[in-house]
Amino acid sequence: MNGAKLAPPVRFRAMGTDVEVLAVGADTDAMQTLGAFAADALEVLEARWSRFRPTSELCRLNEAGGAPVVVSQSTFSLIARAVDAWRDTGGRYDPTVLAALEAAGYDRDFDAVARAGVDEHATTHPAVPGCGDVELDDVVRAVRLPPGVALDLGGIGKGAAADDVSAQLLDAGVTGVTGVLVNLGGDLRARGDAPPPRGWVVEVDDPLGTGATGLLAIGEGAIATSTRLRRSWTRGDRTLHHLIDPRTGEPADSGLAVVTVVAGEAWRAEVLAKAAFLAGVDDGRALVESAGATGLLVTDDGEVVELVGLDRFRP
Repeated sequence: MNGAKLAPPVRFRAMGTDVEVLAVGADTDAMQTLGAFAADALEVLEARWSRFRPTSELCRLNEAGGAPVVVSQSTFSLIARAVDAWRDTGGRYDPTVLAALEAAGYDRDFDAVARAGVDEHATTHPAVPGCGDVELDDVVRAVRLPPGVALDLGGIGKGAAADDVSAQLLDAGVTGVTGVLVNLGGDLRARGDAPPPRGWVVEVDDPLGTGATGLLAIGEGAIATSTRLRRSWTRGDRTLHHLIDPRTGEPADSGLAVVTVVAGEAWRAEVLAKAAFLAGVDDGRALVESAGATGLLVTDDGEVVELVGLDRFRP
């Protein structure tokens, strides 16, 4: 993170990733207050949305065997967004990939996956059912998943959490604070004032070391990145990752290594980044641009493809 001088950020772990909180107008004491507030708010959401906590609303829903489950407003809204995103992306973003994700080896917290490895003999690739038969009753906030359908809300959940927690921090009334940025493992959401003169200046994720992704600057808005290179593991002589292609039930091989999207909200940027990654260069570019967002795509051989409108965010 680059830009005008700010109080040191607060950093901690939540939702299985690194969290960073920055603020405009905050001194060190105010930052500690904001950090504690953010940690508490994220714990509430993780307790509802984690697929690794047996008591979460998501686990309760996934194990309901086709029965409707009443959930909190935040969980209902997140699932409704996920279903809408499935429709809007033509199924490229699909939260019903959980069985395929677990079959590929991501069946526990990622730190444990990375330490333990996975069974190199497991080859099953379950079909991805899609969201067509998911039922939402907004009167009582009930969700019904068909038998055999389970949701993974990890990516969209991090984006939605960045959106939600940044709003809570700005509304918390901490003295002097006029703007905030919340970064959940690369899903960033900025609200309120931004540091002068260029705003929040962010170094774009560049795991291939291209040296060509550069910096982006935003005022209010969001940035999200999807990459096959950060959450990967090995099975025999194969390197697998967490971005499942709904068409095959296997980790995607789309010709892309990284997609970064700039949009108004972090949950939407996250969805578009993942969908574009699965779509490949040409269809991914069209998908992001048609949604009114922008960003860049990095191919497996290191070519950086900038999308229409990205120049507005170059510092």
